[in-house]
Amino acid sequence: MVPSAELRIFQPLERMSAKEQAHWERYILAGGPVPTARPVYRQRVTGERFGIMSPAESEGALIRLVDGAYYVCPLHTRMRVLAGLLAFKEAKPFDGAEAFVPADEAKRATKELAKMRRRRSSAVPSIMQSPWHVPVRWFVLFDDDERRIDERGDRHRLSYLTTARRAMRRAERAVPALRRSDLGPVAEMIVELYRWLGAFDPGSLLELDYDGLCAFMTWDELDDDHSARDVQEALRALGSEEFPRSAELYQSVIARWVEARNHESLN
Repeated sequence: MVPSAELRIFQPLERMSAKEQAHWERYILAGGPVPTARPVYRQRVTGERFGIMSPAESEGALIRLVDGAYYVCPLHTRMRVLAGLLAFKEAKPFDGAEAFVPADEAKRATKELAKMRRRRSSAVPSIMQSPWHVPVRWFVLFDDDERRIDERGDRHRLSYLTTARRAMRRAERAVPALRRSDLGPVAEMIVELYRWLGAFDPGSLLELDYDGLCAFMTWDELDDDHSARDVQEALRALGSEEFPRSAELYQSVIARWVEARNHESLN
């Protein structure tokens, strides 16, 4: 699997529709799906003999229990696979990329995704993934005091946890300053994150998990990484028109994650 960071939204179970509440309550009482030692995938070969793999397990969710209340992050795996196929085809990241998602596969994915959204117009993926790095714009949504490093399994993991309400307020503060600078395109990406968050209850929990990226980061690298603090300081400096200071902080975060992305070429 490609090491990836994840941005996840956990919705309050008590704020979901009655139908969804009943579904996820049964899921929680059952202890979730039976875990497997290794992920199971379904494979289909295209006409060009390239393989398309997608998870074969039933749909599940990540569950959080905070202060006696349950929060649910549905995986929406099939929806994310379909959206990823279409995004890959549209981006064409390298010569010959179109062979990996042929026209008939893209057409099938478009129809299935549209059908999902017709059945439930509010269906929005609860997880965003980023291979090999954390997008700098994600740090706009968090503050340094929401950062934590804990031990999971045989390694340490770095993550941030806040509420959707706080994250949206930070996005609202950041956009005007960014639009007045040379970082206008970044502002539009923050607006997209704001709209995504707006699809969920403001009391939802928002988590940024370095997840698989931690596998190639040392303890010292994790301990020294305060990307959210640096981004927030850069935004404050930008708002005060301290442009050299803002640029210095922003570039330090960019450089950190460019170096992380170099693992992609090494692999």
